[in-house]
Amino acid sequence: MEVEDDSRAPPSAPGSTPMPFPLPPPHAAVLRARQSSVARPDSDSDREGSAPLPPSSSEYEVSEESLIARERQEKAVQELLMKRRAYAMAVPTNDSAVRARLRRLGEPVTLFGEREMERRDRLRSIMVRLEAEGQLDRLLRAHDDEQAAAAAAASVEDEDGAPQEYPFYTEGSKELLEARVSIAKYSIARAAARLDRARRRRDDPDEDVCAEIEYVLKQAKEFVLECSEIGDDRPLSGCSFSQDRSLLATSAWSGVAKIWSMPHVSKVATLKGHTERATDVVFSPVENCLATASADRTAKLWNADGSLLTSFNGHLDRLARVAFHPSGKYLGTASFDKTWRLWDINTGSELLLQEGHSRSVYGITFHPDGSLAASCGLDALARVWDLRTGRSILAFEGHVKPVLSVSFSPDGYHLATGSEDNTCRIWNLRKRKCEFVIPAHSHLISQVKYEPQEGYFLATASFDTKAMIWSSRDVKPIKTLAGHEAKVTGLDISPDGQQIVTVAHDRTIKLWSSKTNDKEKAMDID
Repeated sequence: MEVEDDSRAPPSAPGSTPMPFPLPPPHAAVLRARQSSVARPDSDSDREGSAPLPPSSSEYEVSEESLIARERQEKAVQELLMKRRAYAMAVPTNDSAVRARLRRLGEPVTLFGEREMERRDRLRSIMVRLEAEGQLDRLLRAHDDEQAAAAAAASVEDEDGAPQEYPFYTEGSKELLEARVSIAKYSIARAAARLDRARRRRDDPDEDVCAEIEYVLKQAKEFVLECSEIGDDRPLSGCSFSQDRSLLATSAWSGVAKIWSMPHVSKVATLKGHTERATDVVFSPVENCLATASADRTAKLWNADGSLLTSFNGHLDRLARVAFHPSGKYLGTASFDKTWRLWDINTGSELLLQEGHSRSVYGITFHPDGSLAASCGLDALARVWDLRTGRSILAFEGHVKPVLSVSFSPDGYHLATGSEDNTCRIWNLRKRKCEFVIPAHSHLISQVKYEPQEGYFLATASFDTKAMIWSSRDVKPIKTLAGHEAKVTGLDISPDGQQIVTVAHDRTIKLWSSKTNDKEKAMDID
Protein backbone atom coordinates (compact mmCIF):
# COMPACT_ATOMS: atom_id res chain seq x y z
CA MET A 1 0.00 0.00 0.00
CA GLU A 2 1.47 3.28 -1.06
CA VAL A 3 1.28 6.26 1.07
CA GLU A 4 0.66 9.51 -0.76
CA ASP A 5 2.99 12.38 -0.13
CA ASP A 6 1.10 15.17 1.64
CA SER A 7 3.74 17.67 0.62
CA ARG A 8 2.67 17.58 -2.99
CA ALA A 9 0.87 20.55 -4.43
CA PRO A 10 -2.91 20.29 -4.71
CA PRO A 11 -4.21 19.27 -8.14
CA SER A 12 -5.36 21.96 -10.39
CA ALA A 13 -8.97 22.40 -11.33
CA PRO A 14 -10.21 20.47 -14.34
CA GLY A 15 -9.91 22.31 -17.58
CA SER A 16 -7.20 24.72 -16.30
CA THR A 17 -3.51 24.73 -17.20
CA PRO A 18 -1.09 24.13 -14.36
CA MET A 19 0.66 27.32 -13.11
CA PRO A 20 4.39 27.03 -12.39
CA PHE A 21 5.93 28.44 -9.19
CA PRO A 22 7.20 32.03 -9.55
CA LEU A 23 11.02 32.28 -9.78
CA PRO A 24 12.68 34.16 -6.90
CA PRO A 25 14.92 37.13 -7.65
CA PRO A 26 18.66 36.54 -7.95
CA HIS A 27 19.52 37.83 -4.55
CA ALA A 28 16.97 35.54 -2.98
CA ALA A 29 18.46 32.61 -4.89
CA VAL A 30 21.88 33.44 -3.62
CA LEU A 31 20.49 33.66 -0.11
CA ARG A 32 18.82 30.23 -0.44
CA ALA A 33 22.00 28.78 -1.87
CA ARG A 34 24.01 30.06 1.08
CA GLN A 35 21.43 28.74 3.50
CA SER A 36 21.40 25.35 1.83
CA SER A 37 25.20 25.24 1.84
CA VAL A 38 25.32 26.05 5.51
CA ALA A 39 22.47 23.79 6.61
CA ARG A 40 23.76 20.30 5.67
CA PRO A 41 21.13 17.46 5.85
CA ASP A 42 21.96 14.64 8.22
CA SER A 43 20.09 11.75 6.63
CA ASP A 44 20.87 10.02 3.33
CA SER A 45 17.24 10.19 2.24
CA ASP A 46 17.34 13.97 2.57
CA ARG A 47 20.54 14.11 0.48
CA GLU A 48 18.97 11.99 -2.21
CA GLY A 49 15.70 13.87 -2.31
CA SER A 50 17.21 17.39 -2.12
CA ALA A 51 17.19 19.66 -5.13
CA PRO A 52 20.51 20.40 -6.93
CA LEU A 53 22.54 23.31 -5.55
CA PRO A 54 22.27 26.63 -7.40
CA PRO A 55 25.36 27.97 -9.09
CA SER A 56 28.10 29.49 -6.78
CA SER A 57 28.53 33.20 -6.25
CA SER A 58 31.62 33.19 -8.47
CA GLU A 59 29.42 32.39 -11.44
CA TYR A 60 27.42 35.62 -10.96
CA GLU A 61 28.63 38.74 -12.68
CA VAL A 62 29.78 41.59 -10.34
CA SER A 63 28.50 45.00 -11.34
CA GLU A 64 30.86 47.84 -12.21
CA GLU A 65 29.67 49.91 -9.24
CA SER A 66 30.60 47.09 -6.87
CA LEU A 67 34.07 46.90 -8.42
CA ILE A 68 34.59 50.63 -8.02
CA ALA A 69 33.42 50.53 -4.40
CA ARG A 70 35.73 47.60 -3.68
CA GLU A 71 38.71 49.41 -5.23
CA ARG A 72 37.91 52.56 -3.29
CA GLN A 73 37.79 50.60 -0.06
CA GLU A 74 41.08 48.87 -0.77
CA LYS A 75 42.70 52.21 -1.61
CA ALA A 76 41.46 53.75 1.64
CA VAL A 77 42.81 50.81 3.62
CA GLN A 78 46.18 51.17 1.90
CA GLU A 79 46.28 54.91 2.67
CA LEU A 80 45.42 54.23 6.30
CA LEU A 81 48.22 51.67 6.54
CA MET A 82 50.62 54.11 4.88
CA LYS A 83 49.70 56.84 7.39
CA ARG A 84 50.20 54.47 10.29
CA ARG A 85 53.57 53.44 8.92
CA ALA A 86 54.50 57.08 8.33
CA TYR A 87 53.69 58.17 11.87
CA ALA A 88 55.68 55.23 13.24
CA MET A 89 58.73 56.16 11.14
CA ALA A 90 61.52 58.23 12.67
CA VAL A 91 62.03 61.47 10.74
CA PRO A 92 64.58 64.17 11.70
CA THR A 93 63.14 67.27 13.34
CA ASN A 94 66.01 69.62 12.54
CA ASP A 95 65.46 71.35 9.21
CA SER A 96 69.11 71.03 8.20
CA ALA A 97 68.97 67.26 8.85
CA VAL A 98 65.76 67.02 6.80
CA ARG A 99 67.45 68.81 3.90
CA ALA A 100 70.50 66.56 4.14
CA ARG A 101 68.42 63.39 4.04
CA LEU A 102 66.40 64.64 1.07
CA ARG A 103 69.66 65.37 -0.74
CA ARG A 104 71.01 61.87 -0.01
CA LEU A 105 67.78 60.31 -1.26
CA GLY A 106 68.10 62.18 -4.53
CA GLU A 107 64.98 64.29 -3.92
CA PRO A 108 64.60 68.08 -4.24
CA VAL A 109 65.91 69.77 -1.10
CA THR A 110 63.09 72.30 -1.08
CA LEU A 111 60.10 73.25 -3.16
CA PHE A 112 58.81 76.69 -3.97
CA GLY A 113 56.99 78.16 -0.98
CA GLU A 114 57.65 75.07 1.15
CA ARG A 115 58.00 75.56 4.90
CA GLU A 116 59.89 73.49 7.46
CA MET A 117 56.96 71.33 8.57
CA GLU A 118 55.82 70.78 4.99
CA ARG A 119 59.36 69.72 4.05
CA ARG A 120 59.43 67.25 6.94
CA ASP A 121 56.06 65.78 5.92
CA ARG A 122 57.33 65.39 2.36
CA LEU A 123 60.38 63.51 3.61
CA ARG A 124 58.15 61.23 5.68
CA SER A 125 55.95 60.39 2.68
CA ILE A 126 59.03 59.71 0.52
CA MET A 127 60.47 57.35 3.13
CA VAL A 128 57.17 55.49 3.43
CA ARG A 129 56.93 55.16 -0.34
CA LEU A 130 60.46 53.80 -0.62
CA GLU A 131 59.77 51.29 2.14
CA ALA A 132 56.56 50.18 0.44
CA GLU A 133 58.39 49.76 -2.86
CA GLY A 134 61.05 47.61 -1.23
CA GLN A 135 63.90 50.11 -1.67
CA LEU A 136 65.19 49.79 1.86
CA ASP A 137 68.78 49.89 0.65
CA ARG A 138 68.43 53.57 -0.29
CA LEU A 139 67.09 54.42 3.16
CA LEU A 140 69.85 52.46 4.89
CA ARG A 141 72.48 54.07 2.68
CA ALA A 142 71.17 57.56 3.50
CA HIS A 143 71.15 56.73 7.22
CA ASP A 144 74.74 55.46 7.06
CA ASP A 145 75.83 58.63 5.26
CA GLU A 146 74.27 60.78 7.98
CA GLN A 147 76.02 58.82 10.71
CA ALA A 148 79.33 59.13 8.88
CA ALA A 149 78.87 62.90 8.52
CA ALA A 150 78.03 63.24 12.21
CA ALA A 151 81.11 61.23 13.17
CA ALA A 152 83.28 63.40 10.94
CA ALA A 153 81.87 66.56 12.51
CA ALA A 154 82.54 65.16 16.00
CA SER A 155 86.12 64.36 15.08
CA VAL A 156 86.62 67.91 13.80
CA GLU A 157 85.26 69.27 17.08
CA ASP A 158 87.65 67.03 19.03
CA GLU A 159 90.58 68.27 16.98
CA ASP A 160 89.69 71.90 17.49
CA GLY A 161 89.10 71.40 21.18
CA ALA A 162 85.69 73.10 21.24
CA PRO A 163 82.38 72.62 19.39
CA GLN A 164 81.56 74.94 16.55
CA GLU A 165 79.25 77.72 17.68
CA TYR A 166 76.77 79.44 15.42
CA PRO A 167 75.60 83.02 16.09
CA PHE A 168 72.00 83.34 17.29
CA TYR A 169 71.98 87.12 17.13
CA THR A 170 72.05 89.85 14.53
CA GLU A 171 75.35 91.69 14.38
CA GLY A 172 74.92 95.31 15.37
CA SER A 173 76.42 98.43 13.91
CA LYS A 174 79.46 100.31 15.12
CA GLU A 175 77.18 103.09 16.38
CA LEU A 176 75.33 100.57 18.57
CA LEU A 177 78.63 99.35 20.03
CA GLU A 178 79.64 102.90 20.88
CA ALA A 179 76.21 103.50 22.42
CA ARG A 180 76.49 100.38 24.57
CA VAL A 181 79.92 101.45 25.83
CA SER A 182 78.62 104.94 26.60
CA ILE A 183 75.58 103.53 28.42
CA ALA A 184 77.81 101.19 30.44
CA LYS A 185 80.09 104.02 31.57
CA TYR A 186 77.12 106.25 32.41
CA SER A 187 75.26 103.53 34.34
CA ILE A 188 78.30 102.46 36.40
CA ALA A 189 78.80 105.99 37.69
CA ARG A 190 75.09 106.44 38.42
CA ALA A 191 74.80 103.10 40.21
CA ALA A 192 77.86 103.85 42.34
CA ALA A 193 76.44 107.23 43.36
CA ARG A 194 73.05 105.69 44.21
CA LEU A 195 74.61 102.98 46.36
CA ASP A 196 76.88 105.46 48.16
CA ARG A 197 73.90 107.62 48.98
CA ALA A 198 71.98 104.63 50.28
CA ARG A 199 74.90 103.61 52.51
CA ARG A 200 75.25 107.14 53.91
CA ARG A 201 71.57 107.30 54.75
CA ARG A 202 71.76 103.91 56.41
CA ASP A 203 74.82 104.75 58.51
CA ASP A 204 73.92 108.35 59.38
CA PRO A 205 72.22 108.45 62.81
CA ASP A 206 70.50 111.71 61.97
CA GLU A 207 68.69 110.15 59.03
CA ASP A 208 65.20 108.93 59.88
CA VAL A 209 63.89 107.24 56.77
CA CYS A 210 60.60 106.21 58.39
CA ALA A 211 59.84 109.78 59.43
CA GLU A 212 60.67 111.00 55.95
CA ILE A 213 58.33 108.44 54.40
CA GLU A 214 55.56 109.42 56.76
CA TYR A 215 56.03 113.08 55.88
CA VAL A 216 55.91 112.42 52.12
CA LEU A 217 52.81 110.25 52.47
CA LYS A 218 51.17 112.92 54.59
CA GLN A 219 51.74 115.39 51.78
CA ALA A 220 50.33 112.90 49.28
CA LYS A 221 47.15 112.54 51.33
CA GLU A 222 46.48 116.27 50.91
CA PHE A 223 46.57 116.42 47.11
CA VAL A 224 43.68 118.56 45.85
CA LEU A 225 42.59 119.79 42.45
CA GLU A 226 44.32 123.09 41.79
CA CYS A 227 43.54 123.75 38.12
CA SER A 228 41.51 122.33 35.25
CA GLU A 229 41.93 123.34 31.62
CA ILE A 230 40.54 122.23 28.25
CA GLY A 231 43.55 120.75 26.44
CA ASP A 232 42.25 120.02 22.93
CA ASP A 233 39.21 119.42 20.77
CA ARG A 234 39.88 115.67 20.82
CA PRO A 235 40.66 113.30 23.70
CA LEU A 236 44.07 113.70 25.33
CA SER A 237 46.49 110.76 25.33
CA GLY A 238 49.60 111.78 27.30
CA CYS A 239 51.29 114.41 29.44
CA SER A 240 54.76 115.20 30.81
CA PHE A 241 56.45 117.72 33.12
CA SER A 242 59.68 119.41 32.11
CA GLN A 243 62.72 118.86 34.30
CA ASP A 244 62.42 122.28 35.99
CA ARG A 245 58.62 121.92 36.35
CA SER A 246 58.06 125.18 34.48
CA LEU A 247 56.46 123.57 31.41
CA LEU A 248 53.89 120.90 30.73
CA ALA A 249 53.40 119.03 27.45
CA THR A 250 50.25 117.22 26.33
CA SER A 251 49.36 115.08 23.30
CA ALA A 252 45.94 114.55 21.75
CA TRP A 253 44.10 112.44 19.19
CA SER A 254 44.03 115.42 16.88
CA GLY A 255 47.74 114.76 16.18
CA VAL A 256 48.73 118.01 17.91
CA ALA A 257 50.95 118.35 20.96
CA LYS A 258 50.86 121.48 23.09
CA ILE A 259 53.22 123.09 25.60
CA TRP A 260 51.77 124.87 28.64
CA SER A 261 53.40 127.15 31.20
CA MET A 262 53.06 126.18 34.84
CA PRO A 263 51.42 126.55 37.28
CA HIS A 264 48.63 128.48 35.55
CA VAL A 265 48.42 126.05 32.58
CA SER A 266 48.48 128.68 29.85
CA LYS A 267 49.36 127.60 26.32
CA VAL A 268 52.84 128.48 25.09
CA ALA A 269 53.33 126.56 21.83
CA THR A 270 51.53 124.16 19.50
CA LEU A 271 53.45 121.32 17.86
CA LYS A 272 51.97 120.32 14.51
CA GLY A 273 53.62 117.67 12.35
CA HIS A 274 51.93 114.31 12.85
CA THR A 275 49.37 113.11 10.32
CA GLU A 276 47.61 110.73 12.73
CA ARG A 277 46.66 110.91 16.39
CA ALA A 278 49.47 111.55 18.86
CA THR A 279 49.79 108.73 21.39
CA ASP A 280 52.38 110.02 23.87
CA VAL A 281 54.65 112.92 24.77
CA VAL A 282 57.67 113.15 27.09
CA PHE A 283 60.20 115.81 28.05
CA SER A 284 63.93 115.16 27.99
CA PRO A 285 65.47 114.72 31.47
CA VAL A 286 68.49 116.92 30.68
CA GLU A 287 67.63 119.27 27.83
CA ASN A 288 64.73 121.57 27.10
CA CYS A 289 63.31 119.42 24.32
CA LEU A 290 60.53 116.85 24.06
CA ALA A 291 59.52 113.84 21.96
CA THR A 292 56.12 112.78 20.65
CA ALA A 293 54.83 109.45 19.33
CA SER A 294 52.02 109.00 16.85
CA ALA A 295 49.86 106.47 15.05
CA ASP A 296 51.49 107.61 11.80
CA ARG A 297 54.39 105.25 12.76
CA THR A 298 56.82 108.10 13.50
CA ALA A 299 58.31 109.78 16.55
CA LYS A 300 59.41 113.41 16.45
CA LEU A 301 61.83 115.49 18.51
CA TRP A 302 60.82 119.09 19.19
CA ASN A 303 62.33 122.15 20.73
CA ALA A 304 60.50 123.83 23.60
CA ASP A 305 59.59 126.74 21.32
CA GLY A 306 57.67 124.38 19.00
CA SER A 307 60.23 123.90 16.23
CA LEU A 308 60.79 120.42 14.82
CA LEU A 309 64.31 119.02 15.33
CA THR A 310 64.28 115.40 14.13
CA SER A 311 61.84 112.80 12.85
CA PHE A 312 62.40 109.11 13.62
CA ASN A 313 61.09 106.82 10.87
CA GLY A 314 61.34 103.05 10.77
CA HIS A 315 58.48 101.41 12.65
CA LEU A 316 56.05 99.33 10.61
CA ASP A 317 52.97 100.03 12.72
CA ARG A 318 51.59 102.71 15.00
CA LEU A 319 53.55 103.81 18.06
CA ALA A 320 52.27 103.59 21.61
CA ARG A 321 54.61 105.00 24.28
CA VAL A 322 57.95 106.81 24.12
CA ALA A 323 60.67 107.37 26.76
CA PHE A 324 64.00 109.17 27.10
CA HIS A 325 67.11 107.48 28.41
CA PRO A 326 68.29 109.14 31.67
CA SER A 327 71.38 110.45 29.87
CA GLY A 328 69.14 112.30 27.41
CA LYS A 329 71.13 110.97 24.43
CA TYR A 330 68.78 108.18 23.41
CA LEU A 331 65.07 107.73 22.81
CA GLY A 332 63.06 104.53 23.14
CA THR A 333 59.85 103.90 21.20
CA ALA A 334 57.31 101.08 21.57
CA SER A 335 55.23 100.03 18.60
CA PHE A 336 52.44 97.72 17.52
CA ASP A 337 54.90 96.05 15.08
CA LYS A 338 55.98 93.88 18.08
CA THR A 339 59.29 95.70 18.50
CA TRP A 340 60.79 98.53 20.48
CA ARG A 341 63.62 100.62 19.09
CA LEU A 342 66.43 102.78 20.42
CA TRP A 343 67.34 105.99 18.59
CA ASP A 344 70.21 108.44 18.77
CA ILE A 345 68.60 111.87 19.17
CA ASN A 346 71.69 113.70 17.91
CA THR A 347 71.91 111.89 14.57
CA GLY A 348 68.33 110.61 14.28
CA SER A 349 69.64 107.12 13.41
CA GLU A 350 68.18 103.85 14.61
CA LEU A 351 70.62 102.10 16.94
CA LEU A 352 68.64 99.05 18.01
CA LEU A 353 65.60 97.13 16.77
CA GLN A 354 64.64 94.82 19.60
CA GLU A 355 62.25 91.90 19.19
CA GLY A 356 61.08 89.59 21.94
CA HIS A 357 57.37 90.16 22.46
CA SER A 358 54.89 87.89 20.70
CA ARG A 359 52.33 90.67 20.37
CA SER A 360 52.32 94.46 20.17
CA VAL A 361 54.67 96.38 22.47
CA TYR A 362 52.82 99.13 24.33
CA GLY A 363 55.03 100.59 27.07
CA ILE A 364 58.72 101.30 27.58
CA THR A 365 60.80 102.88 30.34
CA PHE A 366 64.44 103.10 31.44
CA HIS A 367 66.14 102.32 34.75
CA PRO A 368 67.25 105.39 36.74
CA ASP A 369 70.87 104.24 36.36
CA GLY A 370 70.44 103.90 32.60
CA SER A 371 71.63 100.29 32.47
CA LEU A 372 68.27 98.60 31.93
CA ALA A 373 65.15 99.07 29.86
CA ALA A 374 61.72 97.57 30.54
CA SER A 375 59.05 96.92 27.94
CA CYS A 376 55.50 95.63 28.22
CA GLY A 377 52.97 94.56 25.64
CA LEU A 378 49.73 92.93 24.69
CA ASP A 379 51.24 89.47 25.33
CA ALA A 380 50.70 90.11 29.09
CA LEU A 381 54.47 90.14 29.68
CA ALA A 382 56.92 92.66 31.06
CA ARG A 383 60.51 92.17 29.93
CA VAL A 384 63.69 93.70 31.34
CA TRP A 385 66.59 94.23 28.93
CA ASP A 386 70.26 94.90 29.64
CA LEU A 387 71.22 97.77 27.34
CA ARG A 388 74.93 97.07 27.80
CA THR A 389 74.74 93.53 26.39
CA GLY A 390 71.40 93.48 24.54
CA ARG A 391 70.12 90.48 26.48
CA SER A 392 66.65 89.90 27.91
CA ILE A 393 67.48 89.24 31.55
CA LEU A 394 64.00 89.01 33.09
CA ALA A 395 60.50 88.16 31.90
CA PHE A 396 57.75 88.82 34.43
CA GLU A 397 54.63 86.68 33.99
CA GLY A 398 51.55 87.14 36.13
CA HIS A 399 49.12 89.46 34.42
CA VAL A 400 46.28 87.72 32.62
CA LYS A 401 45.62 90.55 30.16
CA PRO A 402 47.75 93.02 28.17
CA VAL A 403 50.22 95.13 30.17
CA LEU A 404 49.88 98.80 29.25
CA SER A 405 52.37 100.62 31.47
CA VAL A 406 55.66 100.02 33.25
CA SER A 407 57.75 102.16 35.62
CA PHE A 408 61.05 101.70 37.51
CA SER A 409 61.33 102.82 41.11
CA PRO A 410 64.12 105.28 42.03
CA ASP A 411 65.41 102.71 44.54
CA GLY A 412 66.67 100.71 41.56
CA TYR A 413 65.20 97.29 42.27
CA HIS A 414 61.42 97.63 42.02
CA LEU A 415 59.29 97.67 38.88
CA ALA A 416 55.58 98.51 38.67
CA THR A 417 53.27 97.33 35.88
CA GLY A 418 49.66 98.23 35.09
CA SER A 419 47.40 95.99 33.08
CA GLU A 420 44.01 95.53 31.48
CA ASP A 421 43.21 93.03 34.25
CA ASN A 422 42.62 96.07 36.54
CA THR A 423 45.63 95.24 38.73
CA CYS A 424 48.99 96.83 39.39
CA ARG A 425 51.87 94.51 40.23
CA ILE A 426 55.09 95.37 42.04
CA TRP A 427 58.05 93.22 40.99
CA ASN A 428 61.34 92.81 42.85
CA LEU A 429 64.29 92.70 40.44
CA ARG A 430 66.57 91.14 43.06
CA LYS A 431 64.22 88.32 44.02
CA ARG A 432 62.87 88.05 40.46
CA LYS A 433 59.28 87.68 41.59
CA CYS A 434 56.10 89.63 42.23
CA GLU A 435 55.92 91.15 45.70
CA PHE A 436 52.50 92.83 45.63
CA VAL A 437 49.35 92.57 43.54
CA ILE A 438 47.19 95.69 43.90
CA PRO A 439 43.54 95.41 42.79
CA ALA A 440 43.80 99.08 42.07
CA HIS A 441 40.82 100.00 39.89
CA SER A 442 37.54 98.76 38.50
CA HIS A 443 38.77 99.22 34.91
CA LEU A 444 42.04 98.86 33.05
CA ILE A 445 45.10 100.75 34.27
CA SER A 446 46.38 103.07 31.57
CA GLN A 447 49.55 104.31 33.31
CA VAL A 448 51.65 103.83 36.44
CA LYS A 449 54.34 106.19 37.69
CA TYR A 450 56.66 106.25 40.71
CA GLU A 451 57.38 109.44 42.60
CA PRO A 452 60.68 110.46 40.95
CA GLN A 453 62.77 111.48 43.98
CA GLU A 454 62.69 108.51 46.36
CA GLY A 455 59.80 106.42 45.06
CA TYR A 456 57.89 106.64 48.33
CA PHE A 457 54.52 106.55 46.59
CA LEU A 458 53.09 105.27 43.32
CA ALA A 459 50.35 106.84 41.17
CA THR A 460 48.02 104.91 38.85
CA ALA A 461 45.59 106.17 36.21
CA SER A 462 42.62 104.16 35.01
CA PHE A 463 39.71 104.12 32.60
CA ASP A 464 37.38 104.22 35.61
CA THR A 465 37.82 108.06 35.48
CA LYS A 466 40.07 108.08 38.58
CA ALA A 467 43.72 108.28 39.52
CA MET A 468 45.01 106.86 42.79
CA ILE A 469 48.08 107.25 44.99
CA TRP A 470 49.54 104.21 46.80
CA SER A 471 52.21 103.82 49.45
CA SER A 472 55.24 101.99 48.07
CA ARG A 473 56.09 100.56 51.48
CA ASP A 474 52.87 98.62 52.13
CA VAL A 475 50.85 99.42 48.93
CA LYS A 476 48.01 100.96 50.92
CA PRO A 477 45.77 103.50 49.17
CA ILE A 478 46.70 107.06 50.14
CA LYS A 479 44.51 109.29 47.99
CA THR A 480 41.92 109.06 45.22
CA LEU A 481 42.06 111.81 42.61
CA ALA A 482 38.50 111.98 41.32
CA GLY A 483 37.42 114.76 38.98
CA HIS A 484 37.53 113.56 35.40
CA GLU A 485 34.32 112.65 33.61
CA ALA A 486 35.85 110.12 31.19
CA LYS A 487 38.70 107.65 30.90
CA VAL A 488 42.00 108.85 32.36
CA THR A 489 44.67 108.09 29.76
CA GLY A 490 47.86 109.50 31.28
CA LEU A 491 49.51 111.09 34.29
CA ASP A 492 52.85 112.47 35.35
CA ILE A 493 54.46 113.49 38.64
CA SER A 494 56.60 116.61 38.90
CA PRO A 495 60.33 116.11 39.57
CA ASP A 496 59.95 117.34 43.15
CA GLY A 497 56.89 115.15 43.76
CA GLN A 498 54.70 118.09 44.75
CA GLN A 499 52.33 118.07 41.77
CA ILE A 500 50.48 115.50 39.69
CA VAL A 501 48.91 116.14 36.31
CA THR A 502 46.28 113.91 34.67
CA VAL A 503 44.70 113.95 31.21
CA ALA A 504 41.62 112.12 30.03
CA HIS A 505 39.14 111.52 27.23
CA ASP A 506 37.07 114.41 28.56
CA ARG A 507 39.75 116.65 26.90
CA THR A 508 40.73 118.27 30.20
CA ILE A 509 44.07 118.76 31.94
CA LYS A 510 43.82 118.57 35.72
CA LEU A 511 46.61 119.71 38.03
CA TRP A 512 46.71 118.33 41.57
CA SER A 513 48.84 119.94 44.31
CA SER A 514 49.45 119.32 47.97
CA LYS A 515 47.93 121.63 50.57
CA THR A 516 50.93 121.13 52.83
CA ASN A 517 53.22 122.46 50.14
CA ASP A 518 51.03 125.55 49.71
CA LYS A 519 51.09 126.23 53.46
CA GLU A 520 54.87 125.97 53.56
CA LYS A 521 55.15 128.39 50.64
CA ALA A 522 52.93 130.87 52.46
CA MET A 523 55.04 130.55 55.62
CA ASP A 524 58.23 131.13 53.64
CA ILE A 525 56.73 134.31 52.14
CA ASP A 526 55.73 135.56 55.59
